Amino acid sequence: MKCEEVKADDNTSTIKQFVLLGFSDLPNLQRLLFGVFSTIYIIILIGNSLVITITRLDKALQKPMYFFLAHLSSLEICYVSVTLPRILVNLWTQDRSISMLGCASQMCFFLALGATECFLLTVMAYDRYVAICNPLHYSLVMNQKMCIQLAVGSWIGGVPVQIGQTCQIFSLHFCNSNQINHFFCDIPPILRLACGDLFVHEISVYVVAMLFVTLPFVLILVSYSKIISTILKLPTTRGRAKAFSTCSSHLLVVFLFFGSATITYLRPKSNHSAGTDRLLSLFYTTVTPMFNPLIYSLRNKDVTAALRKLLLKKMA
Repeated sequence: MKCEEVKADDNTSTIKQFVLLGFSDLPNLQRLLFGVFSTIYIIILIGNSLVITITRLDKALQKPMYFFLAHLSSLEICYVSVTLPRILVNLWTQDRSISMLGCASQMCFFLALGATECFLLTVMAYDRYVAICNPLHYSLVMNQKMCIQLAVGSWIGGVPVQIGQTCQIFSLHFCNSNQINHFFCDIPPILRLACGDLFVHEISVYVVAMLFVTLPFVLILVSYSKIISTILKLPTTRGRAKAFSTCSSHLLVVFLFFGSATITYLRPKSNHSAGTDRLLSLFYTTVTPMFNPLIYSLRNKDVTAALRKLLLKKMA
């Protein structure tokens, strides 16, 4: 089904639906891309579900660190389910149209879940900070009540702001085109379709990005600077190696996610290009959720042992 471009005149938005161009510039690779993204989606679902299962069933993993890891895996499943099913439908049916309400809903969920990931990664860094820098107070500080409060706060903390930002963006007049040069409804490609003075809207995007991306990233860096300083003071090489092994997996995930998100939302508008935006988006929408279970399991002996125990139990 071919979707025609719609244009509006006289500074008035008459657009009722958008067209997600996605990977339409690769017509000969549509079925291949469908297979690749289907495989990625299955890997994400299975990998993160496994992490959730073993952290719930294994008694050795009933610790705050793994409580938050289970929430991160649940989040990753929700996060990719906002974008990947739509990508798969577009690739299979070639119907790339999406209603304005559908587009706004997708953006709102995507941004809210993205904010949750920023907060949750910050909470996980704080958990490691308390465990390594204040081990004697760890069980007192990171008690069950505190863990639940931090998890709930991470899930709902960004929702009101992201609903407001979504409403603000979709209150704009779209008079240039209805074709979104992206594979899902994200802020930069949507703003490119709007007309009129966008200065205030662009500033609000930067402010929200600073609040939900930069601030958590800075807090994580501060936490890990203190963690590394403490680790280097440990008397035994084995103790230092174990502490570094636990923290390095989290840091790898942090840099993958925050690095791509920061470049996408905080780089100057003049440096934005559709191709770069799509490539960066693939990192924080598919690559990071796919590699999270691998990073946390392969680099964590407790998770590896729990996974081995679960598999042996199923085979017995």
